[in-house]
Amino acid sequence: MDYGLKDKTALITGGASGIGKATARMLLDEGARVILVDLKGDEVSRAADELGDGAKALQADLRDPEQVKGLAATTEERFTMPDIVVCAAGVTGAKGHPLDMSDADWHEAWQTDFMSVVRTLRVFVPAMEKRGWGRAVVLCSENAVQPYSDEVVYNVAKAGLLNFVKGLSGEAAKKGVLVNCVSPAFIETPMTDEMMDQKAEADGTSRDEAVRDFLATERPFIALDRRGRAEEVAAAIAFLCSRQASFIVGANYRVDGGSVAAIAT
Repeated sequence: MDYGLKDKTALITGGASGIGKATARMLLDEGARVILVDLKGDEVSRAADELGDGAKALQADLRDPEQVKGLAATTEERFTMPDIVVCAAGVTGAKGHPLDMSDADWHEAWQTDFMSVVRTLRVFVPAMEKRGWGRAVVLCSENAVQPYSDEVVYNVAKAGLLNFVKGLSGEAAKKGVLVNCVSPAFIETPMTDEMMDQKAEADGTSRDEAVRDFLATERPFIALDRRGRAEEVAAAIAFLCSRQASFIVGANYRVDGGSVAAIAT
């Protein structure tokens, strides 16, 4: 199937690894050019080199409003303003009892997981609107609709993103820009690797054993009994970027292996 992305330019935050990098590879396969953005400059440069022709790298701290403005200026000057923006940057943040989370814990998650997306779309969506075509896909999470008590700062930031995307999508669609969410659950990425390594150390087990225990005790509704793969999430993102997704506005596509037990949202 031709997704109609040949010669489109996609900017992907969190592009150095995981879902962001897998999405870049899939969009390149569809004929798009990609601009990878990440806080880790060396890693994002290596990712672009590995992906090859059509992939470029930029370093930016999306928690800093001035750096986001600079990112937009640099993108326009060195490359071209994107037709597609994928917001995949984020952290799980602090964990623990909801009332034990400090102001700094809340601030970190909010700035990294929520405000980074607001700032990124603020500087790139208007250019897409002027051209009359665009796609924006925001990585949300199962946690937005199925919150876990020890991940409250992450839950709140991701729930905020769902609300933000729904509000933005109606306005942007009037000008030809379609904005949607993809919500994964327990995907095999460096972020969940780190989570499982910490669990393995605490439990005195291996990472594989930690994953099996986590699936059994914390994610019992994942019917496939495994972590998802980054490319499985990237497939949903690529579809939402395509011309085939021309009537999808403000949606939340779950790629969660059944983790969210509810029917709606």
